[in-house]
Amino acid sequence: MSTELSKYIASREAILDRVRRLLRETMKLQMDPDAIDPDAPLFGTGLGMDSVDAVELVVQLDAVFGLTLSGSPYVSSKMRTVNTIVDAIMEIDDES
Repeated sequence: MSTELSKYIASREAILDRVRRLLRETMKLQMDPDAIDPDAPLFGTGLGMDSVDAVELVVQLDAVFGLTLSGSPYVSSKMRTVNTIVDAIMEIDDES
């Protein structure tokens, strides 16, 4: 495996871990962060987030990662799953 790919994977795993922990704290989930399925929907039958949870999460994502979603026309596409949030955060890192 190339060094660049290894760095990408390590970075993605670190961000995924931080997002899972942030979700656990924001939503006060009673589960281990590693048990949060990165492909489960955040809303509805997945993690069951509501609009208040979403606002809190958006604020936390901005504070922790600099991911500004409020007012963005792409909020719904970036907030589908944990993986879509991780993708959005990684895009910020790529632009830097």
